Amino acid sequence: MEQDSLLQCYRRDRRKLLEFLFSSGLIKEIRTPSGSTPSLSDADFDTISADYILHCIKSGGIVDVSEATKKYYAESTHPIMIHSKLGDSYFLTSDPDLAGSPPRRVPPTIVSRTTNHASSSSSQLDSSKFKNVEMSGDDYGLKHKAETAVARAPLETSGIPSLGLPPLKTGLSDDDLRESAYELLLASMLFSGVEVCPVEDRKKDKSSKFLSRLKSKREKPHLQPQLSERHSELIDTIRAQMQISEAMDGCIRRNMVHLAARRTCGQIDLPQISLELLIGIFRSDFLNEKSYIQWKSRQVNMLEELLYFSAKLPETEHLTIKSCLAKIRDTKEWDVAMSPSQRVEVISFIRQVASKVSSQQGLFGLQNETYYWHAAYHLNIRLYEKLLYVMFDILDEGQLIEEADAIQSLIKLTWSTLGITQKMHNALYGWVLVQQFAGTDEGTLLEHAVFPLQRVVSAEEDDWNEGQYMDGIICLKKCNGSETNLNLVQAIFLSIGTWCDSRLQDYHLYFSEKPVNFRRVMALASAIGMLTSVNGAEIKLTMNGSKSSSGEKIKNYVERSVEAAIGQVAKSILESKVEKTHPLALLANQLRLVAEREMNIFFPVFRHWSPESITISMQRLHQFYGQRLIPFLKGVSSLSEEARSVLPAAFMLDQKLGQLYTSAFEEQTAHHSVRPYLDHYQIEKVSGPIILDWVIGQHAHILEWTGRVLDLEDWEPLSFHQRQAASIIEVFRILEETVDQLFGMNLPLDITHLQALLSIVFHSLDGYLSRVLNQLVEKNHLYPSAPPLTRYTETVIPIIKKRLNEYTVLDDNVLDRLNELTIPKLCIRLNTLQYIQKQVGLLEDGIRNSWALVRPSLNQGRAKEEPVEILESDSLSHHEAVDELFVTTFNIIRDTAKDTGRKICDLIGTRVVFWDLRDAFLFHLYRDNVESARLENFLTDFDTVLDNVCGLIDDSVRDLVVLSVYQASLEGFVWVLLDGGPCRAFSDSDSILMEEDLMMLKEFFIADGEGLPRSLVEQEAKFAERILQMFSLQTETVIQMLMTASEIISMGLDSNKHDHLHLGDAHTLVRVLCHKKDREASKFLKVQYQLPMSSDYDDAPSRDSTSRSPLISDVLKRSTSIHWTKKGQSGLKSMKKKLQGATNEIRNVAR
Repeated sequence: MEQDSLLQCYRRDRRKLLEFLFSSGLIKEIRTPSGSTPSLSDADFDTISADYILHCIKSGGIVDVSEATKKYYAESTHPIMIHSKLGDSYFLTSDPDLAGSPPRRVPPTIVSRTTNHASSSSSQLDSSKFKNVEMSGDDYGLKHKAETAVARAPLETSGIPSLGLPPLKTGLSDDDLRESAYELLLASMLFSGVEVCPVEDRKKDKSSKFLSRLKSKREKPHLQPQLSERHSELIDTIRAQMQISEAMDGCIRRNMVHLAARRTCGQIDLPQISLELLIGIFRSDFLNEKSYIQWKSRQVNMLEELLYFSAKLPETEHLTIKSCLAKIRDTKEWDVAMSPSQRVEVISFIRQVASKVSSQQGLFGLQNETYYWHAAYHLNIRLYEKLLYVMFDILDEGQLIEEADAIQSLIKLTWSTLGITQKMHNALYGWVLVQQFAGTDEGTLLEHAVFPLQRVVSAEEDDWNEGQYMDGIICLKKCNGSETNLNLVQAIFLSIGTWCDSRLQDYHLYFSEKPVNFRRVMALASAIGMLTSVNGAEIKLTMNGSKSSSGEKIKNYVERSVEAAIGQVAKSILESKVEKTHPLALLANQLRLVAEREMNIFFPVFRHWSPESITISMQRLHQFYGQRLIPFLKGVSSLSEEARSVLPAAFMLDQKLGQLYTSAFEEQTAHHSVRPYLDHYQIEKVSGPIILDWVIGQHAHILEWTGRVLDLEDWEPLSFHQRQAASIIEVFRILEETVDQLFGMNLPLDITHLQALLSIVFHSLDGYLSRVLNQLVEKNHLYPSAPPLTRYTETVIPIIKKRLNEYTVLDDNVLDRLNELTIPKLCIRLNTLQYIQKQVGLLEDGIRNSWALVRPSLNQGRAKEEPVEILESDSLSHHEAVDELFVTTFNIIRDTAKDTGRKICDLIGTRVVFWDLRDAFLFHLYRDNVESARLENFLTDFDTVLDNVCGLIDDSVRDLVVLSVYQASLEGFVWVLLDGGPCRAFSDSDSILMEEDLMMLKEFFIADGEGLPRSLVEQEAKFAERILQMFSLQTETVIQMLMTASEIISMGLDSNKHDHLHLGDAHTLVRVLCHKKDREASKFLKVQYQLPMSSDYDDAPSRDSTSRSPLISDVLKRSTSIHWTKKGQSGLKSMKKKLQGATNEIRNVAR
């Protein structure tokens, strides 16, 4: 009734769910066989699949009623599954308490299903192979390799071969054995002196401990001794672990206490336990009849297995036992037809037979040996296994519970009943641990298993009787169609060894995800011995064998596992859905991972037994891939997409295999002179020319792109923080992309490729710098033309004055460029050059680092024959050549950028003073009168210009630009003093004012320590100071200096050949005399040079002077002087004639 009510509740809730879904508006259309309908008011919701309705709502809201009904009936034929990751959870249609717990063991493999699955997998491989063939045009033999791997795959993937114990003839299940093992454990504890009380008494004791203290001993039941608290907790834990209900536990305890009370001596055996339970437990002790029938059937089967099938009895007793057990098994006869006295009579007869069997002597004369030790060993060992499983957490079977050691000590109480020895216990405990690992993959279980199994191996040899007993426990093992008899320990070791062998033959499959378990399995295999031969009936485990025999086995493992790994890789590639990836590229990448796992995970374990195992795996991987790569290499002629994909992957695989092979071999045989090498794939011979062609093609493309970005450049700052031009960012971007593409190919490169790459870098940046340099103009175009030399005169008579010569008109091309070269744009150019110098260093470092990672191994092909000294010498010369290539390329770029930046700095200063401030500063400083046109009147203009420049310029070149402006201002100051024209004449008192102005100019650029360094300012101002000092000299002194300088010129001894002014030369001295406000100087110039008077000229500046700047080829500068032609100097014999000749030359130049 309870089940019926639950079913009705489930159906009612299900209908409510469907009604809600149909009325929620989530379903857009309902389709029936008669057409679409707006609702399903008369539909049978009990035959509609709720999962299908939910799926339709998610996928669009269109429901087909017919399909929903089909889905419902299809789902009803299978258990309802939970969508868990493991996929092993499901709902039961029956009561789990009635059905019992699920079996622990993995169900046996069904060969037919495996065959079908294999054929299904094969068909899937075929279809995926054809898809890949359509994509690549060839499978490179991968399909055959994948099919071979599938065919060789083991049918059983996780289970350990069984021990081969004789089968149970009564069909006792795992649950039956578990429950019987619990009954045996309780009975063994009672007969060993461990006190056990019924459950109801323990509950009463826990609920009222205070009242129990007040009770007298007379009130306590005589047959209910109290259990210690520790044992009580252990039994509760064992009961929960073995899944025994409290009700059944109470019944078992009650009857076992009675049994222990009746038997004062002797051993307990299994038939006595079953008979006691049959006589003491009734139908009323169970919740339902099914549970009672199952329990009674188990007890009868235990008795039948022990007394009918295992015991040797006379024929009459055999038949009687069978008849009695049949009566007990028949529920109607046993529970209904027979009276209690008749049931007691049946049980009594069976007890008599059991006592007779129990009284028989054991076969081997061991202490406490019973008849059942050997007669029922197949049952005893299975029961003991169930007891050992108690130590594993039922909720997490990969973990031992905390009470495992204490429980194990209780389990040992059953040894005398089950015939277990210490050696058998160690072997079975290790066996159970390994089985548990196989089911849970918890590696610590293997570590626990090794210890008891090692104790079995290292145990002292058994005495004759025990040895005979162990040999009498026979297990039948099958291998390759043959059968052989082994004792229990041999069977356990062989099963574990066979399982280890199956795992190690494909260790890449089983241990790649959990490498730590590989070391544990190898430790286990070495503890019990390696399976070295399985030929016919001969099955051999090599325990502590020689290194040679173990090494051969390890080599076999490596060969088979690598072959299997290759097959799995081929299978995964054929099934891969990665588009536009060549199969050979995928294959190389996967094989490289296999090689890395082989070296890093498996070889460190294998090297103890077989140091050369790594060479076997590397050679096999190299050979397999080489057979498929070489035909591909023959068809490569350009850097196509396939070549870009396959060649790098193949090269990386080749390098990895070579490195692993060489390093492993050198570690093992460093003392040998002959070292084998893998034959490399010679990828560089194929890739070298096509990479060079690619780089050459990039060269022309990048040069064209560089020119294009410069044509579009407007020399505006990229941003407030990035003050360089946008074009240089683009140039470096494309260069860096080219570098990344080249080194990102992951292909072998040589110095030719590096040279071609650096050629791209050099020509791109050099072309950029050349374009920037060609956009500049010579700063000589900015200087005003020198006015005619005149002598100072004061006149009050108005005369018609001569106009100065008009300024030379600049070429339109020069003028256009000057208009483009504004101060802001020059500053951006200078920032860009500074950015180039910084970025070039980063680019060089990047290329060097990338080259260091991919630089080729020199003379790899002849490394086998060449001595180490020659190879080191070649390597040294190679590195020197590479360093020279880097130094030459990037130093030229740096020097060019630095020189161009210096020219721009000079141009900025010259433009500020001689072009932008020409009218404001140059043409008005000291004009007509020094006192009224002092320098301080113009410093505001300089301050404004410098503020603008410093706001535009990068901080790293700020001082250079300010210095350039300072130098140009000094140059303009000197120009005013020496080439100021007829309107400027300076008296001795003016010199003092001009010295003050010069000092003011220096302090302005020092800016209270925040500007240029004082020492630098003073150094640059020395020439101007000396010129001022000459204006302070007496006129006679200056004339004498002029005569001396002219004499030197006449004699051809003038050391100034560079057309520049310098102190003490005739040109400077003449100009000083021309601008001295002194009658003696004017008289001298009139007599000696016939210079016109300054009052004869109108020196007013032209209005268009800023747009049409005068052109002059020689301009005053601190270290320069004007070049003069020399005529007839050698024919002069007197000082007067020498002076006259020099004077004529000066006059010619002045005119």
